[in-house]
Amino acid sequence: MHPTKENFSTILLFLVLLIFSFAPIHGFHPLDPLTPFELNQVQTLVKKSHQNVTFHYVGLDEPDKPKILSWISQNQPKNLLKHRQAFVMARVDSKSHEIMIDLSNNKILSDKIYDGNGYPMLTNEEQATASELPHKYGPFITSIKKRNLNLSEVLCEGFTIGWYGEENTKRVITVMCYYVDGTINFYMRPIEGIMATVDLDQMKIVQYRDRLMVPVPKADGTDYRESKQYPPFDTRIKGMTILQPDGPSFIIDGHNVRWANWEFHLAFDMRVGPIISLASIYDHDMNKYRSVMYRGYVSELFVPYQDLSEEWYYRTFLDAGEFGFGLCAMPLQPSTDCPPNAVFLDGFYTTQDGTPTKKSNVFCVFERYAGDIMWRHSEAALPGDTVEVRSDVTLVVRMVSTVANYDYIIDWEFKQSGSIKVTTSLSGMLAAKGSTYTHKDQIQEEVYGTLVAENVIGARHDHFLSFHLDLDIDGVTNSMMKSHLQTTRAIDPNSPRKSYWKVVDEVAKTESEAKIKLGSSAIDIKVVNLNKKTKVGNHIGYTLMPGSVAGSLLWKDDHEQIRGGFSNYNVWVTPYNKSEKWAGGLYVDQAHGEDNLAQWTLRNREIENKDIVLWYTLGFHHVPLQEDYPIMPTLSNGFELRPANFFEHNPVLKVKSPKLVKWLNCSA
Repeated sequence: MHPTKENFSTILLFLVLLIFSFAPIHGFHPLDPLTPFELNQVQTLVKKSHQNVTFHYVGLDEPDKPKILSWISQNQPKNLLKHRQAFVMARVDSKSHEIMIDLSNNKILSDKIYDGNGYPMLTNEEQATASELPHKYGPFITSIKKRNLNLSEVLCEGFTIGWYGEENTKRVITVMCYYVDGTINFYMRPIEGIMATVDLDQMKIVQYRDRLMVPVPKADGTDYRESKQYPPFDTRIKGMTILQPDGPSFIIDGHNVRWANWEFHLAFDMRVGPIISLASIYDHDMNKYRSVMYRGYVSELFVPYQDLSEEWYYRTFLDAGEFGFGLCAMPLQPSTDCPPNAVFLDGFYTTQDGTPTKKSNVFCVFERYAGDIMWRHSEAALPGDTVEVRSDVTLVVRMVSTVANYDYIIDWEFKQSGSIKVTTSLSGMLAAKGSTYTHKDQIQEEVYGTLVAENVIGARHDHFLSFHLDLDIDGVTNSMMKSHLQTTRAIDPNSPRKSYWKVVDEVAKTESEAKIKLGSSAIDIKVVNLNKKTKVGNHIGYTLMPGSVAGSLLWKDDHEQIRGGFSNYNVWVTPYNKSEKWAGGLYVDQAHGEDNLAQWTLRNREIENKDIVLWYTLGFHHVPLQEDYPIMPTLSNGFELRPANFFEHNPVLKVKSPKLVKWLNCSA
């Protein structure tokens, strides 16, 4: 009797689970992302249950938070590692399924059909297939000929359509096209006026419009590749390098990272990209690691364009829930995306048919020293002109996600001072609109953007990123403290000063009290542990230090703003709820905004002295400039989580600067 493929898979699964159950704890973690074997296991189980199935999201269904914290406190017993579950969002016969899988026992726990509004994330494969449909569609071919364009040089892309009050019964996208001919930068050569609507379940064009003729912008000057640039080149920057002769100072054990006084867990998710978990910092005075953040990641991105024309008004994207922030992650390029001293990590996801696939170099981890100063002081009042300086060396975790024309660079930076700095940087191409205008003086109407080149309008738009920050400041039970900086008139009539400012602390008791639009008043925002104080009596905590502040300028009752409601405020706080992971909701494509952060907080739950989650909305208002053409110089914004009376004193007082590396055959 020869073993069947099914029997062989069962035997292999048994052997792997047996090895896993007796494996040492070293290297394994219950928050580890699904392995290729587990992803293959998911594919096998789901396909055995359903014939006509496509996979739209597969990720770890992480154990309940109390179990994880118990696992840590009990010195990591093995039993939690034996209970691995996967969460699957799939389409079966034009219906959305939510499938929960018990990987440890190799069985489907539940299979629920979702019948609400919205659809799951698009797959790469269906987007590619939909984008090819116009090339075989007669009316489209006629439209291209009418414009005297070469069909073989036309490239198309799919766009989600959002929701504007209509009843959506079909899972559709629109397809817009560009002209390549002579440049790699097709985004600067849009073919305006043509719009095809594709039913993704039937995979056919169900509506088509060709309503106007607009010149296709020229190719000259759009190609950004070095090989296509003409001399003279700017070569004034001399060569440089990064030298770490003793190797990196961090250790990566599986998905666990330890560096200096920090340790944390790093995982890849096909929807949100990097997830930082269980970030703890070592306190030398207490001789132990203290918890700072249980889980942190980009939960959603909202990119509403401000063009109201027929081919543009629906471009109000929710990138993570529609296209997958992790799914769009790009392999990082050594020595350019990341410095030469970086270490690279791979990620795994599933394709449309459930096949496990590797994303090489999806993360890089490196130590950064850019000549920054950690702390310093010069004391000229004492003999000898005392000068004391410490160099600032930090650890960076980086991912780059290219969502169509835009490149998002996400850095999680850990500082020895206890801060976690998060930076979001934008590059790539503007969303360009073809135009008849060649000079600004010709424009007498609202064009919703900036004329950045002849026949090219750079459309105005926003970028809002919602960060899910489950802070556990020295324990799970935390509160949000708003410290108002209030201008106060001096009471003493003899005082030469007429005013000063003071700090008035207020602890937010409910979700409504925690919603904050930054920029209108002076306020410090802290997450504090009211149950613990420093020796001198201050509540320990971490403060949120925003970068440049931007909030939505749209009306709250605008349909796109209802869907992207997390951008109504910069700061939100919710009680921890395992199911409230993604600020835009579980189903985002064509959703009605009924399941998102703005809706959850209408319950106005209590948040004082609870396990709470801080949500921070980072924003950009982008008014395009000519310097953004044909490719954007990087634009950055971010925030910092900084210790606020967390330590008894400066935690880096005894930190030494890195030792000097002597260079051979060179002079100072």
